[in-house]
Formats: sequence, structure tokens, C-alpha cells
Amino acid sequence: MGGAFVAAAVLARLGSRIGLPTIPLFILAGILLGPNTPGFVLLDDPHDLEMLSALGLVLLLFYLGLEFHMDDLKTGGKKMAIAGCFYLLLNVGAGLAFGFMMGWGTSEAFVFAGVLGISSSAIVTKILVDLGRIGNPETKPILGIIVVEDIFLAMYLAALQPIISGADDLAETAGQIGKAFAFLLLLALAARFGTKVIGKLFATKDNELLVISFLGAAVLVAGISEKFGVADAIGAFMVGLILGNTASGSRIRDLVHPLRDAFAAIFFFGFGLSIDPGDIGSVIVPVLIAVVITLAMNLTAGIVAARIYGFGPQPTANVGTTLLARGEFALILATMAATAGLDPRLSPFIASYVLILAVLAPLVAGRSHWVARILPGGRGPDQEAERQPEEVSASR
Repeated sequence: MGGAFVAAAVLARLGSRIGLPTIPLFILAGILLGPNTPGFVLLDDPHDLEMLSALGLVLLLFYLGLEFHMDDLKTGGKKMAIAGCFYLLLNVGAGLAFGFMMGWGTSEAFVFAGVLGISSSAIVTKILVDLGRIGNPETKPILGIIVVEDIFLAMYLAALQPIISGADDLAETAGQIGKAFAFLLLLALAARFGTKVIGKLFATKDNELLVISFLGAAVLVAGISEKFGVADAIGAFMVGLILGNTASGSRIRDLVHPLRDAFAAIFFFGFGLSIDPGDIGSVIVPVLIAVVITLAMNLTAGIVAARIYGFGPQPTANVGTTLLARGEFALILATMAATAGLDPRLSPFIASYVLILAVLAPLVAGRSHWVARILPGGRGPDQEAERQPEEVSASR
């Protein structure tokens, strides 16, 4: 664990000197020190960091929930739902069509739909934090799309398992989806009506007690969420949403920062450990096609979201490029596909696709002003002047 932290820190410091974001560097550290590349191997088994990586994902999404206010849902919930559903329609639909085009099988096509369709909540959150865009107007639809994706994810995983395993028990599938929905409804009711009561439970002047309390709540609810078929990430997000609207919300946001940053680094390092660069060559052509499709669908979704919210070219580019990354969910699907005995080409395809987008997304998002120039309404070089001051500072 110490070696992982040091390796991630050294590469990130070197990368910051030439303006590279931290996410691909943390992943690169995992690849270089993992079992799939020659030279020194820090960890033979990526599962050795599995619990710490899970904690990194939980804290990233918990922080995202802290920044997502109930007022945003009350005033803009309909717009967020429309933008999120359209994003899923475009990307999941494109992934399903791509899967059938590959001709690897029907079950494989449904796996492709999820891989190409769902953004990485962890990478999206880290990009927003690194680029200083949490307070930007276009961040609200980005977070809204992430929430819709996570809700869809709960249903998708419940429905996908019997499809890829060849089961035909519709009653069991419906029961799993119903259980996941019931738990999501319970969390939503707690967020809507339980904030005052929960706020009193967490009210304390002692920072140590507050850290233990919110960390315990986030991890516990995340774990319970998995038992009900809901992604652990959305459970942590809902806890953050609830606590962010209490009187202790601002203190929790300050206290969670070092925890979030430390364990997020381990999450991305562990992500790199699981990737074998040698697999890329065998599937590079379909991977590059999938990357182009994803980029096109994300920019289209960004344009639609901009029309819904009345944004200009720069926020439009921010929406499309920030949501580009694919990550933890795609790797879950790769594991499910391997367990179910699906086409063996799926695993190297997913690993290569995720690696390329995990590296590409932060780079493109940090230079979204270039993308803004080619969008409708872009004004060429003058567009640079419209960038948010915090974005300029972060990119430097």
C-alpha cells in the first residue's frame, strides 16, 4: 500500500510539471508496477487492494453527493431526468448496435451496451475536482446524468445477469429489479424527508467524531446497497446528498477532502493493476471504432443537454468531454462476461477500451475549449476568453 501511494505520488508530481492530469498517471503507476508488465512487480494480485479501491470509489461518490443539493433536484429534476435519459438512449443504444455489428453474439451485444453506455462516476468526479468545475453551471446536468446512470445501472445489472447466463426466470429478474427499486426509494425518501432528523444525529463539534460518523454511514450504506442489488456508489452518493444538506454539511466537505484524494489514488492505481497492455493489439481496431462512437455520442448528448439548459459552446463541450470516461462498471461487466463463459475477446476489448478512455477523457476534458471551437456557435480562438477562471488555473 505504501509503495502504491509513493508510486502514484511520484508519477503525479512528474506529470504535473508538463500539465498532465493525475488520473492517467495513477493508472499508469498501477500498470507499470503490476503483474502484467516486465520489471519490478509491487503486487501480484490486484485483489489485494480490492477493499481499499472500493473505499476510494465510495468516497468519490460520497463527495459528489455532498456537492449535489436537494434544491437542484427540486428546481431542475425534470431537466436532469430528460438529459440523463437522452444520454443513456444515445450511448446504450449505440453500444447495443455496435455489439450486434461485431457479430460476437446476443449476450455479448448486451454487455457492449453497458460498456459503451455508462460513464465512470469515479473518473467524472475526479475530473470535476481536478479542473475546479464543481461550481460551474454545467456541472448540475453532469451530476444529473450520473445519477440517472447509476439508477439505470441498478436495473441493468439485475436484468443482465439472467441474460448472459442463459436463464429464463423472468420472475426472479423482476424480483431483483423490484428489490433494488425499493431500496432506492427508501434512500430517496430519507433524502427528501429525513434530513432534519439525520442532521441532529450527526451534530457534533468534535471533528474526530464527525469523521468517524460520516465515514461509517457512507461505507455501511454502500455495503447494504450491494446486498439489495444497487451499486455501492449510488448508496454512498445518497448518503452524501443527505448529509450535504444538514448543518454539518460544510464541515463534512472539508473533512472528507484528504480521505477522498488518498483513497481515490489507490482506486485508480488498483484499476491499472488489472490491465494487461499486451491485450490491446488483438482488439485494437474494434476498440478504436468504439472510442470514436463514444466520443461522437457524448458530444451529441452534450449538445442536447446544452439545448435543454440554454448553454453556450464552452459548457456544451464541458458536458460532452467530462462524461467521456468509462471505468469501474465496464470492468465489472468484463468479470461477469468471463464468469458466464462469453466470447473470450470481450475481456481484452473492455480492458483496452477502458484504458484508452481513462487516459483520453481527462486530457480532452482539460482542453475542452478546443472542442468548443468546432461546436455550433463556437467562435474560434476567441472562445478561449470564455473559459472559467478556475479552469484556466487548474489546466496550468
